[in-house]
Amino acid sequence: MHTPDPLARADGASSAPLVRQPHRLGLERYSTHWPTVTAVIPTLNEAENLRWLLPRLTAADEVVIVDGESTDGTVEITRLLRPDAVIIIEPPIGKGSAMRTGMAAATSEVLIMLDADGSMDPAEFDAFLALIGRGFDIVKGTRYGCGGASDDLTRIRSRGNRWLTRLANLLYRTRWTDLCYGYVAMRRSAVERLQLTSTGFEIETELCVNAVRSGLRMAEVASHERDRRYGESNLRTLRDGWRVLKTMLRLRFRGRLGDTPATQPLEPVAVNWQSTALGRVESR
Repeated sequence: MHTPDPLARADGASSAPLVRQPHRLGLERYSTHWPTVTAVIPTLNEAENLRWLLPRLTAADEVVIVDGESTDGTVEITRLLRPDAVIIIEPPIGKGSAMRTGMAAATSEVLIMLDADGSMDPAEFDAFLALIGRGFDIVKGTRYGCGGASDDLTRIRSRGNRWLTRLANLLYRTRWTDLCYGYVAMRRSAVERLQLTSTGFEIETELCVNAVRSGLRMAEVASHERDRRYGESNLRTLRDGWRVLKTMLRLRFRGRLGDTPATQPLEPVAVNWQSTALGRVESR
């Protein structure tokens, strides 16, 4: 039985094979230089949480652990799972002190601060880095932006955070949505300009306020905060909320930091991460 030639023309002549040209998207014009990244992680008895977190830090070129003299094997687990990590041991003064130590030790172009308890997913790194690549100096996570959420916030903590955020927006003429959240990426060049001095959880507020005072460009990006995986948080709602409030009021009348021109944009820009995150392909 004769099988019709699908390429034959009606006049009987054979058609030339149809060669499909590959479709060119021109993606080369969207290529982005991904900076080197240091993950800065304060720890205090977080061994079990680090078993989950450290293997997921594949996008970090450097990991800096600042440990507050843990007694549960935190340092040993870090050395086992991330032998190249920089480990600094200091007295457990507070989260702010540990963060400042870690920032000073980091050597990459971009620093990403995250908690050790597994509540901040390293899979969100690309969303932060995409905005750094678009020119922002600091990118701060928000649990209240489009796509953001929290599995950990209690009702009283959420209300307190929203009230403190509204007060900060009034005092500093900003448009933040989440003041008390420590998932932050920043250029290493911004660290010195921030002039951070806080020793406790209020460092997250001081970072935001001093970004405004120094004229750094800042954006918020949606983030999903998970529950702490193991153990109990060192956060104390009333004590740390009071320290946040005092920090905001104390710095309000200190004036600008450095000699940054007043023409620098001072207000944060809220951006939906889904519209800005670029795919990052790891070759491993």
